Amino acid sequence: MGYKKVAEIQEFDKTDKKLVVVNEQEILLTKIENGFYAISNKCPHMGGSLFKGTLEAGVVTCPRHGSKFDAKTGKAVGKPKILFLKFDVDDDRSYSVKLEDKDILIDVGE
Repeated sequence: MGYKKVAEIQEFDKTDKKLVVVNEQEILLTKIENGFYAISNKCPHMGGSLFKGTLEAGVVTCPRHGSKFDAKTGKAVGKPKILFLKFDVDDDRSYSVKLEDKDILIDVGE
């Protein structure tokens, strides 16, 4: 399928994250420092929306149980917690992002 336009750079003037949908896949697009990154919006632990979570210092936290992911790579950096129990969590899927003029494009593969 290749790269597909999902946003424009100017949309990130007042925000650091955006939820985009490509081929029925929800993707969390983030701006960290001067770079753009994309990971699946669906938390691999229990399917929570990462867009609804917080993004601080390049780490997105799932609002359901606190799983933490590196927003640049999708790598799990913090386990989910329910009461006093901690659970393992898989890494989240990441997508390749590129810029063309004022456009942000994501490669969602096939």
